[in-house]
Amino acid sequence: MQLVPGSERIVAPDGCDPVHGRIVWAPAKSLWIGAMTAAALLLGGLFFTWGAFALFLATSAVTLCAGHSVGMHRLLIHKSFRCPLWLEHVFVYLGVLVGMAGPVGMLRLHDMRDWAQRQAVCHDYFAHRGGFWRDGWRQMHCTLRLDRPPAFRLEPRLVEDRVYAILERTWMWQQLPWAVLFFAVGGLPWVVWGICVRVTVGVTGHWLVGHFAHRRGDQGFVVEGAAVQGYNVRAAGLISMGESWHNNHHAFPGSARLGLHPGEVDLGWLLIHALERAGLAWDIVTPERLPYR
Repeated sequence: MQLVPGSERIVAPDGCDPVHGRIVWAPAKSLWIGAMTAAALLLGGLFFTWGAFALFLATSAVTLCAGHSVGMHRLLIHKSFRCPLWLEHVFVYLGVLVGMAGPVGMLRLHDMRDWAQRQAVCHDYFAHRGGFWRDGWRQMHCTLRLDRPPAFRLEPRLVEDRVYAILERTWMWQQLPWAVLFFAVGGLPWVVWGICVRVTVGVTGHWLVGHFAHRRGDQGFVVEGAAVQGYNVRAAGLISMGESWHNNHHAFPGSARLGLHPGEVDLGWLLIHALERAGLAWDIVTPERLPYR
């Protein structure tokens, strides 16, 4: 498969360098996930109830599937299908509740990584090299500052969207209304499991899938000329909502369907297919509509 240009939001004139730079601590990101993780570890067992655990499972499924996988990744980032704007806003809002970043932050992080991975060489940060624990620290608590980075240019539709502007400024605070509601209904157990444990598992799980999906696993496609290849992590197919079929995604990044072969469960695709049948999704992109890379 041949290499094609990266994201249309990345503008990389001659001289941009995906290799040289320095990894620095990102205080806001680090303190956010650090606090959530500490609360989950210290309070999760103390405030465990079966009702709180059921809330954790339900809210994790909704935010990770409809929010992150379908809303943030397949819709907002890759534009692999279309839906009514109100529904797009709902999906992206649910993606914000996962607790990784706001919509613009997610776009910037994804597209910069995507651009770097498609070059002939790139920094170890983009390739998840450097060992398990070191990579975890870097990805969840630090950021990479390239010496000569490309420019990130958001498309006008998103620049002018007031909903996304508000979500970008307040993405951490979006947990607060739900924490108040959970406390009113189920007390501290619901807050700990519905907010702290859910965010910790979602953010840490996202890193884990990314770590292994760029290091080892099944590989049916090879993108020639790319510094980083994607691999399918079969063990995480179900719980990642299809996101762990990462070799398929590297081969067909614009596809709304990530599980392409028999046995590759893709809950995100099932949701998109259900939306299509309900008349709420159209112009759905699948590998048949995409050129080989």
